[in-house]
Amino acid sequence: MAPASRGGRPRDSEQEGTKMTTSLATAFLFSLLIGVIAGLRAMTAPAALSWAARTGWLNVAPTSLAFLGYAFTPWILTLLALGELVTDQLPTTPSRKAPGPFGARIVSGALSGPAIGASRGSLLAGLIAGTLGAVIGTVGGHAFRARLASAFGRDRPAALIEDAIAIGGAFLIVAALR
Repeated sequence: MAPASRGGRPRDSEQEGTKMTTSLATAFLFSLLIGVIAGLRAMTAPAALSWAARTGWLNVAPTSLAFLGYAFTPWILTLLALGELVTDQLPTTPSRKAPGPFGARIVSGALSGPAIGASRGSLLAGLIAGTLGAVIGTVGGHAFRARLASAFGRDRPAALIEDAIAIGGAFLIVAALR
């Protein structure tokens, strides 16, 4: 049992330690989840985080990721995300598991995770979790979409469902950061 101060309550240093542990766990979880979104759609995660940084929901100003909150960054990333949603529907688009697209998703997760981690005091935890999440999202998203496409008998409905999951998931993650 932890030593208590007068009144039977934990000492301030213990409360601070608990807050740090909770903050680190939260940073890891949300960084992992935004990494999964990056694995589904590489540009959706950074676009959502850029809007969060621009609107003040995510504080990345004191970090090297401050550019996410610059005036034009959310607009540029949003255009790239919209372009990705369109190109994903094209029959000539390579598999997300091909080296180029897989690498892009990992880079996106390695950028997005630390943005959340930095705002919670742990850039490294965010980097690890975001990268891991991107791998999970890429491989898991591919399998999920393949099963959906098989069930529908074609890919387009599965792709649209995956788009909705990526966009909705990114919004929910960003909203939870407020």
